[in-house]
Amino acid sequence: MTLIVIGILLLLAGFAMLRGEPIVKRFAGTVRIIGVLVLILGVLTSCIVQIDSGQIGVKKLFGRVLPEVLPSGLHFINPLYEITQMDIKTQNYTMSSVKDEGTKEGDDGIRVLTSDGLEVVIDMTVLYKVLPSEAPNIIRETGLDYTDKIIRPLTRTKIRDNAVYYQAVELYSTKRDEFQQRIFKNIEDDFRKRGLVLEQLLVRNITLPQSVKTAIEQKINAEQEAQKMQFVLQKERQEADRKRVEAQGIADYQHIISESLTDKQLQYEQIKAMKELAASANAKMIILGKGGPPVILDAKDQK
Repeated sequence: MTLIVIGILLLLAGFAMLRGEPIVKRFAGTVRIIGVLVLILGVLTSCIVQIDSGQIGVKKLFGRVLPEVLPSGLHFINPLYEITQMDIKTQNYTMSSVKDEGTKEGDDGIRVLTSDGLEVVIDMTVLYKVLPSEAPNIIRETGLDYTDKIIRPLTRTKIRDNAVYYQAVELYSTKRDEFQQRIFKNIEDDFRKRGLVLEQLLVRNITLPQSVKTAIEQKINAEQEAQKMQFVLQKERQEADRKRVEAQGIADYQHIISESLTDKQLQYEQIKAMKELAASANAKMIILGKGGPPVILDAKDQK
């Protein structure tokens, strides 16, 4: 369009130069020719537009947004059209309390109040894309800065509205996925009404107050100590059972022996021991007493 305007201006200037001084008239034809060439070039470039992959083109005519969109590729169009390209690929918008991690600089975490009155900081990423058929409506009703006008305020508001149904510890642990799904359902319809598709919500991090963190750590330590004590008690019980079985075995053994031993059996065992002792290489003196056990003296010790 710019080249067309320049070409028209050059043509008008060339015709105006015809009314000027002779020295000026000599350049009038050249200016007109240049104007025609620029005008033709402007028309050609304005008639051909290329839409990149993952983009669509929205047509405007004198400020009015037309409902038709141009898909990716090369197109011949009315040179008076103004084409605005929009990204229809999956995009993300991150709100984070970590510096330089979010879309906006600085601390951009979402501060919410839970049902137990505690302030929790939530970092979240929104995955979304533009519905191609709704792109003209977005430009007409919202503009290209729809991230700041729709995505950011809508997401932050819904997160705050839904966080009040959960306790801080629940958001951090057991009900994190449930909270994420609840927000998704609340935001999905609102996005679609505005020409956007919500693909996924990702809770990146949930930061609890320091007092709650300390309480959780103490609880975890207490649970670990309790589990350790249960292990020790179980081990002691197993050892006690082992000793009880061992003692019962000894008692059973002694009971069996006491019932099976007789005087004749003891005398027989005594005679066997004496025979083995007498057969040894060492010199010994055996003193037999009536009824009592023999006294054995080593002959070497008597020297």
